Amino acid sequence: MLTYPDIRAAADRLGDHILQTPCVASQTLSDITGAQVFLKFENLQFTASFKERGACNRLQLLTAEEKTRGVVAMSAGNHAQGVAYHAQRMGLRAVIVMPRFTPGVKVERTRSFGAEVVLHGDTLEAARLHAYALAEQEQLTFIHPFDDPAVAAGQGTLALEMLAEQPDLDTLIVSVGGGGLIAGVATAAKTLKPSIRVVGVQTRRFPSMVNAVQGLDLPIGQSTIAEGIAVATAGAFTRQVVRNYVDTLLLVDEGDVEQAVLMLLEIEKTLVEGAGAAGLAALVRHGEQFKGQKVGLILSGGNIDPLLLASIIERGMARSGRLARIKVSARDVPGVLAKITATVAEAGANIEEVHHQRAFTLLAAQNVEIEFVLQTRNQAHVEQVLQALQAQGMEAARM
Repeated sequence: MLTYPDIRAAADRLGDHILQTPCVASQTLSDITGAQVFLKFENLQFTASFKERGACNRLQLLTAEEKTRGVVAMSAGNHAQGVAYHAQRMGLRAVIVMPRFTPGVKVERTRSFGAEVVLHGDTLEAARLHAYALAEQEQLTFIHPFDDPAVAAGQGTLALEMLAEQPDLDTLIVSVGGGGLIAGVATAAKTLKPSIRVVGVQTRRFPSMVNAVQGLDLPIGQSTIAEGIAVATAGAFTRQVVRNYVDTLLLVDEGDVEQAVLMLLEIEKTLVEGAGAAGLAALVRHGEQFKGQKVGLILSGGNIDPLLLASIIERGMARSGRLARIKVSARDVPGVLAKITATVAEAGANIEEVHHQRAFTLLAAQNVEIEFVLQTRNQAHVEQVLQALQAQGMEAARM
């Protein structure tokens, strides 16, 4: 089992191999949530994820014979990069099995560290089984992404850093997939400060640890924006640590995670992937549980697919009213489009897209229907634009 001395030894072992990331207060997030929020920027690690800690610690514990043969790992991205990077630094052969759905940015990044990438299976479980098979066939040492005390010990070193910088923290909110991160963090934190509250967060689509610890049978989904914690089966040893040390497990929705990613980008100017933003998502969603407390959040990773990020930004702008889709109906006479665009401009909105529809409409033949995508300030501004159009005798409404 994992012990506090294991984590202290891992911290000594990692030494200069890992960045000691900052843990700093966020005044704006504190104002929004009503808690004193402190952010641990693990997305600043070289591979942009805390996974480096566990991978590096485990690799350094290999025997000389194991180092000669090499290692194999299974991961949807961050563990893969951590193993590949530190294996390259140590001169070890690394084979990484990744599910076929893994974002291309993570695949290419892993390859750039010299690893042999094998894309196999449509689920993490299928990829894991293939990695086990390769380990047996080629006599490679399997480096588990979470269900390994040495890996969890490495992850727990970040909790030592957090409490060294912010010893007065009341609560730590930790994203949970298989449980390696929270196992290490909870073991370290509860040993250093027994009164501290440790809260785990999973998405509703992948409540594997909640099922394992609480004896539930909540359905497991097919995909989530937080693919880094999309684990169908929690770790065997990690679930025991969670039972012993974790106070609460919370669930968040996909929209909560999207909002958290965007908040961190806009407020903190930092790029965080879905799994890394799950802690903030829980803080915002379940804020009443944390008001007035000093809360530590771990921004566990920043490897997000650029196309997914673009979609999150656009959807977030639509939810906040900074991007609006409206439909305007008017008499089809010369100059009507110019009149509409002038009215929109006078109302202070910017036109991003225009679709001028004549044939495919139920309006009278002498009328025209025009669809706009507008850049606006907020929801109230959208209403002002609609009122301005209506004041000009046009029918205008949101779509």
